[in-house]
Amino acid sequence: MGSSGKDSSTMSSKDKAILLLRAALTKKALDPVLVRLEGLTSITDYFLLITGNSGKQVTAIAEAVLEDARKHKIERLSAEGLHQGNWALLDYGDVIVHIFRKPIREFYDLEGLWAEAPRVNLPQDIQEEIDLAAEPEEEEMDI
Repeated sequence: MGSSGKDSSTMSSKDKAILLLRAALTKKALDPVLVRLEGLTSITDYFLLITGNSGKQVTAIAEAVLEDARKHKIERLSAEGLHQGNWALLDYGDVIVHIFRKPIREFYDLEGLWAEAPRVNLPQDIQEEIDLAAEPEEEEMDI
């Protein structure tokens, strides 16, 4: 995790969301979607939606995000579900991070609930990392 060179007080909401996503990706977070909610609700500017394969992974992703946020002095308002392993919610005010197990994410369907909200294109290096992680691994051939 390289520092963005910005202190959290001068960091935009979008920069904060990208920084928190980078932390999540260190724990192999899946299917990240950054939803811009500015002007659509007063509760937050962005939802960062992330999937983990297991309860342990959801917890590990949440802990990585919490640690990186602390390191960058990003103030957390609340945290819910950290040790249940199905869904963790980390509220940083202008960015709310939702980390789900896949069936829970599908059940709550926040992407559908906020279908009118624009999705943010992620920086190219992050998108490449996500795409690479999504590719099935090639099997080695026995000769």
